[in-house]
Amino acid sequence: MSHRKPRIMIVDDERSVRESLREWFLEDGFEVVTAEDGLDALKKLDSDPFDLLVVDLKMPRMDGISLQRRLRETHPDLTIIILTAFASVETAVEALKLGAFDYVTKPVDPDELSHTVRRALERKQLTDENARLRDKVTQLATAAPIVGSSRGMERVMELVGTVAETDASVVIRGESGTGKELIARAIHGASPRRFFPIVAVNCGAIPETLLESELFGHEKGAFTGAHYRRKGKLELANGGTLFLDEIGEIPAKMQVDLLRVLESHRFNRLGGAQEIESDFRLVCATNRDLEALVKEGRFREDLYYRIHVFSIEIPPLRERREDIPLLVEHFVEKLSRSMGKPSKQLSEESEELLQAYDWPGNVRELENAIERAMVIGTTDSIRPQDLPLQVEQEGGTPRDRSLESLESEHIARVLREESGNVSQAARVLGIDRGTLYNKIKKYGIRSG
Repeated sequence: MSHRKPRIMIVDDERSVRESLREWFLEDGFEVVTAEDGLDALKKLDSDPFDLLVVDLKMPRMDGISLQRRLRETHPDLTIIILTAFASVETAVEALKLGAFDYVTKPVDPDELSHTVRRALERKQLTDENARLRDKVTQLATAAPIVGSSRGMERVMELVGTVAETDASVVIRGESGTGKELIARAIHGASPRRFFPIVAVNCGAIPETLLESELFGHEKGAFTGAHYRRKGKLELANGGTLFLDEIGEIPAKMQVDLLRVLESHRFNRLGGAQEIESDFRLVCATNRDLEALVKEGRFREDLYYRIHVFSIEIPPLRERREDIPLLVEHFVEKLSRSMGKPSKQLSEESEELLQAYDWPGNVRELENAIERAMVIGTTDSIRPQDLPLQVEQEGGTPRDRSLESLESEHIARVLREESGNVSQAARVLGIDRGTLYNKIKKYGIRSG
């Protein structure tokens, strides 16, 4: 509305009223169209958009109330102001209940009507702007798509949908490169907190001396080099989600401090006396065996139980090879847009190599391989020579296809899909629990 004149329609069966109001609003700088009754107004609304209607209540063929009821179905966002005689104020109140912005009594005071129209248009502008901002925030908050149709990834997304609507703390487990942060953002994007930020901290990438300041913030002069006050990640995550990646790397002292914050959601900046409260939801990720760290005394048991309310295990790429073609297609489309290059098809030989390779770096390694192919490839297809050397060489080496190897892979996959529930996994595999426990021990499979 700020880039064009607002468009108003005057709907009244009295020609003198229509024309006088038309002239008045033209002088006010609006675009004005008139209609002699409700049916005429509907016909004109079919061909042109309007910002506001000024509608008389008493008209032949279709009165103001009937028109308003129709517009609630066909143009629910249209702003309406009612014109009414004093004797029809009760009907005007009914119009307000149906969603009219306001009513003005006849005989019309042009200044009063003009003031009411401007208030209505200002509210419409604010409403439209709020809707645009909300849509923008939703787009920003919406996580990147999770690509994969394997049973393992379907199970992951089922768990994401289950936990997203709650405020439960979540631990996301998986090898490096499996997409743990992507899953954390999917949880946040599907949660009621999505209109607030998700604040990520890589606990393994920040030196211990800086991690405390990174999380808690500091006051000016709190330590050498603290030349100004700085808010920490805990404070910045207020209302949203705090994502602590590599949670298993947090040092012992910080574990105590973090536990205290999780219990009270209150803390002090370094060097500060004022207690700060922050309402955040905690999501963690790790590629470490937290249970083993607890047994070794390197991770506090009370902190483990505080963060480990809900667990999601992301299967490695080698256990969901059927997702590789979908991931390749996704990465090719994404990279072709960012590089301004035409899309490429995956050759049959390259697909066989990608399927055969074990991907120790998981999805991240696959994306890097496709990016390399997009950069160096000179044809419209991804050829074996475009792939990284290790993929071309090791992908061409036959994998262990022995019965024991296949059985071990299958059992590990089912256990992951059933979140480590041995009884449920045994039912899926069609064997008893004792047999499954023996096979887990035999193959050295981690069940939890």
